Amino acid sequence: MPKGWFAALALLAATPAFGQAVVSPDVPIDPKSVDGLRKIGAQVLFWSQAQRDANFPHMEKLFPGHIVKAGAKVRPLPEGKPLPVPAAEIDAYIAANNVAGLLVVQDGKIRLERYARGYSREGRWTSFSVAKSFTSTLVGAAIRDGYIQSVDEPVTQYIPDLAGSGYDGVTITQLLTMTSGVRWNEDYTDVKSDVARMFLEAVPAGQDPTVYYMKNLPRETAPGSKWVYKTGETNLIGVLVQRATGKPLATYLSDKVWKPWGMESDAFWMVGPSGHEVSGCCLSVSLRDYARMGMFALSGGKGVVPAGWFADATRPHADIGEPGYGYGYQWWTYPQGRFGAVGIFGQMIRIDPKTRTVVVMSSAWPKATDRALQHAREIFVDRLIDAAAQ
Repeated sequence: MPKGWFAALALLAATPAFGQAVVSPDVPIDPKSVDGLRKIGAQVLFWSQAQRDANFPHMEKLFPGHIVKAGAKVRPLPEGKPLPVPAAEIDAYIAANNVAGLLVVQDGKIRLERYARGYSREGRWTSFSVAKSFTSTLVGAAIRDGYIQSVDEPVTQYIPDLAGSGYDGVTITQLLTMTSGVRWNEDYTDVKSDVARMFLEAVPAGQDPTVYYMKNLPRETAPGSKWVYKTGETNLIGVLVQRATGKPLATYLSDKVWKPWGMESDAFWMVGPSGHEVSGCCLSVSLRDYARMGMFALSGGKGVVPAGWFADATRPHADIGEPGYGYGYQWWTYPQGRFGAVGIFGQMIRIDPKTRTVVVMSSAWPKATDRALQHAREIFVDRLIDAAAQ
């Protein structure tokens, strides 16, 4: 099963304490400072269950960020026919897998909605790498708005700082599909990995930390020839969209999706040392608005992204080495034509076009990622979608 690894660790785990001693949560930390961000971030993978339950719905209390503003008009989610799945079966899965929120929407109607662990409809929960799929959608919006001409354009057209680096000749498509050919190590247990070192190095004044680090990476293979999961490249996508549009990602997401699609609540998007959103991670969104994002993708995003954008974005462009599974434009692809967004500790949006069903889960798994937990989730999600088809 594909791993929804913690995108923010490219920013957050960059500390000598990562993987070793953890800063005590009782020690006062200034989250507005770069050092403070790193110290708090270094704790995330090591939080106790109580800390995960307390912090996942309130990340804005620990980190600086921007607000994705909702509009005045809310897209309704009326009640539909209850899903024919025994309540005891649902209760057992929620309890065994530390699920905080579970929502099934079919044809725009709610067929199942459950909350636990102190979460509620009025709250919001962190996304971790689910945010990657939101970021890629902004590329589509920028193309339709004329800020970006095509995904076939070279990345250096919009981030000229990358000229002369391993990103020469790499297209936006290859950035979206993580097939740039640039060497990258996403091992969160290795303090020398790229994802851990990304923000440790001193950055010359006036340079973006993400761009500065990424431009010094060597090329490993020809562009388009190999898929490697790279949080740093999602962060580059965010830089690209910001530079092309001249707008913060939170503002652009509000203008293009949150307000016109009728999201119910404001969202929170964490920012990094540059003051820009951490585009590979760290959106905090309500359960129903996660579902609305799935509905938006399922609808094709007419009027916001180019015609056919989601059909292309959610097909398997890259082989990830798992039969039946693949990677699109920052969307995971699954058997039976399904697609979705994934984040560690059990965050998920899954879309099934055949039954027009969206399944959302917000969780606080005891581990960032785990094969047994992933397998159990796949069985349960398949069960829900099959029930929706009845």
